[in-house]
Amino acid sequence: MKKLILAVAAITIMAGSFSLAFGQAPDKKATKARENLQEANKDVVNAKKDLKEAKKDSVSEYDKFRKDSEVKIKNNEKSIAEFKAKIAKQKKDLKAKNEKKLAVLEDKNNILKAKLDTYNKEESKDKWNKFKKEFTHDMNELGKAFKDLTVKNT
Repeated sequence: MKKLILAVAAITIMAGSFSLAFGQAPDKKATKARENLQEANKDVVNAKKDLKEAKKDSVSEYDKFRKDSEVKIKNNEKSIAEFKAKIAKQKKDLKAKNEKKLAVLEDKNNILKAKLDTYNKEESKDKWNKFKKEFTHDMNELGKAFKDLTVKNT
């Protein structure tokens, strides 16, 4: 009986030791996992905040670009109207030639206006930069074409 009690006591002590030894490890792992989760949550909150700021900056940049471009388009429309008035006073063959050139420029101006109206400001930064670069280039080319048209006729 003494041996049985000693065996049960030894098994109980060993079981207790194992449960204590292995029981603490998950607690340490769990606390470490909780700490990592809290840090990850903080990172997510910061990332969301940064994303909001980036979107806000992007939208304000887009709005500024849009307003500037609309002003340029309206100036082009005024130039077209002024040049149409000048063309009305020209000789027939020169008038027809200049009307064709002006019609092309007017179409390009309308295309640029439509591009600006249909652009989705929620696009990625790369697409925005590409759009802005192409649009600015096209707008500058149109401005040069207007200057060339008016210089030849003055």
